[in-house]
Amino acid sequence: MFLVIGSNMAEAHPVASTFLKNAVLKGAKLIVIDPRKHRLVDFADVHLQLKVGSDIALLNALMYVLIDENLYDKEFVSSCCVGFEELKEKVLAYPPERVVDICGIDAEKIRDTARFLASVKPLMLCYTLGITEHTCGKNNVMSTANLQMLLGNMGVECGGVNPLRGQNNVQGACDMGALPNVYPGYQAVTNPDACAKFETAWNVEGMSKKVGLMIPQMMDGLVDGSVRGFYIFGENLANTEPDMNKVAHELSSAEFIVCQDIFQTETTRFAHVVLPAAAWSENDGTFTNSERRVSRVRTASTPPGIAKPNWWIFKEIARRFGHDWPSASAQEIWDNEVSVLAPNFAGIKYHRVEKDGLQWPCTDEQHPGTCYLHHGGQFTCGLGQFRPVDWTPPAEVPDEDYPLVLSTGRRLYHYHTRTQTGRCGGLNDLLGEETADISLQDASRLNIENGEIIRLISRRGEVNVRAKVTPEVSEGMVWMAFHFNDANANWLTNAAFDPDTLTAEYKACAVRIEKLSN
Repeated sequence: MFLVIGSNMAEAHPVASTFLKNAVLKGAKLIVIDPRKHRLVDFADVHLQLKVGSDIALLNALMYVLIDENLYDKEFVSSCCVGFEELKEKVLAYPPERVVDICGIDAEKIRDTARFLASVKPLMLCYTLGITEHTCGKNNVMSTANLQMLLGNMGVECGGVNPLRGQNNVQGACDMGALPNVYPGYQAVTNPDACAKFETAWNVEGMSKKVGLMIPQMMDGLVDGSVRGFYIFGENLANTEPDMNKVAHELSSAEFIVCQDIFQTETTRFAHVVLPAAAWSENDGTFTNSERRVSRVRTASTPPGIAKPNWWIFKEIARRFGHDWPSASAQEIWDNEVSVLAPNFAGIKYHRVEKDGLQWPCTDEQHPGTCYLHHGGQFTCGLGQFRPVDWTPPAEVPDEDYPLVLSTGRRLYHYHTRTQTGRCGGLNDLLGEETADISLQDASRLNIENGEIIRLISRRGEVNVRAKVTPEVSEGMVWMAFHFNDANANWLTNAAFDPDTLTAEYKACAVRIEKLSN
């Protein structure tokens, strides 16, 4: 069985969804939990069309039923987990009848779904940004883990909690230390031994043992002067961060901005220097996917003009700072640095990933790789830890002035801010402009025809956009993407963040619709 929550796989992860749909066609079961009735719902046995931002209330109610009706995996919970009594106390405050008004789902349907979840093993849970892009995103993820541990679906093949990453090679970027709290291989910057190891390897002294800044903190720092410059590598911040008017002010406040990218973007107009980088198909290296599989990427074409591989650019900048880095290829970087300094990758060498790749942890060159984590209920921290959480509403909820909820995401034909796909004529023919997807009920109430131009307004901005009247969204909801600059959802989104992860709440803000024509 698959439980897909907060993920429109059919459009955001079409390749992965093909495997899932094929499995369903061969008999696997599928439960979809999502505010929209998107394309994957056509394959589902059950669709729980919850209200935006009510995931924890619903998940707690499902766990209420599992515990109340004695349907949970008692052996797994007693032998492999801690904190069950605390979880039980928390979720028993969320009977299905209590959460009906919060999540908009009938209590008996919640009970039937919980029984269905308990009836099939293994169950693979998959989530995407519909879970994480909330002010309670961290708690949402912990709640999905609570559910899977309660059902005993951890440490087994085709089980687990599986994040479908928001961009290609996000996993690889995190693995390489593109986070403010870890070195490559998830070695904490606060660990003195890890710091000393990397100081020796990098021939430097006095590296900070403090956790670094996250993007919202850096953006604020551009305005107050605590951050003076930005090096933006393969990111179109001007279009992807919430409240684009605010972002433009922040980027304009920087003393010095470097952009390293494959094309000019809305962000490069703020740059003082643009460094032309080779695209993924013009680079040699590795990608790491959501299942921790390190795979080879081979150069398919020569970079145009003076574009250079990213590692070469970084190396040349370092040389001008007085550091002569010895590695002179992607293979040398991996074999002589990454696999040497990060124990999780110690057994992964280029000659071992020529075909299907290897999944970390892979601790030596005889290790076959790790197909799935927590085998036999053996968690990294020892026992699995239940972390009960309460439901909290979005930072901005509908009111009299802004009576609708805007949620955002992606469409099939374009990728992010169209830096690449916007240069493809065929894709622009398929989707040449953004739409605001609204419900049949709201369209009728506001006298809006499918295809007419409407004005969508939030407390931060407004856009004129074509209305798409569709049964995919429920009454009171508007859905948009951020692919097109002029009708980008991020002119409207709220710069409110999860307090721990500082992930923005792209999935919920309050808006209103104004009709432009009679």
